[in-house]
Amino acid sequence: MSVDTATVKRVAKLSRIAIDDTQAESMKGELNAILDWVEQLNEVNVDGVEPMTSVVEQKMRMRDDGVTDGGYADKVTGNAPVSDDSFFAVPKVVE
Repeated sequence: MSVDTATVKRVAKLSRIAIDDTQAESMKGELNAILDWVEQLNEVNVDGVEPMTSVVEQKMRMRDDGVTDGGYADKVTGNAPVSDDSFFAVPKVVE
């Protein structure tokens, strides 16, 4: 797969990037090099390889899912112009 100058200009226009013909030619070469590299990646056999999130095996640290600080609803809504039963009261904006 390769891109031509017209495609580069179209992508630049969609991206709202102003480029001239010289820059389009330069970017065409760079984009084609990137696409060639991606096609090389498709040649790698990954059958049986588990998906991973990191190259270093590590266990995610999880914290307990519990309230460690709270119960201050009255303090939180204390500066609100209007509150109702420890909730912020806001005017209705959708009919």
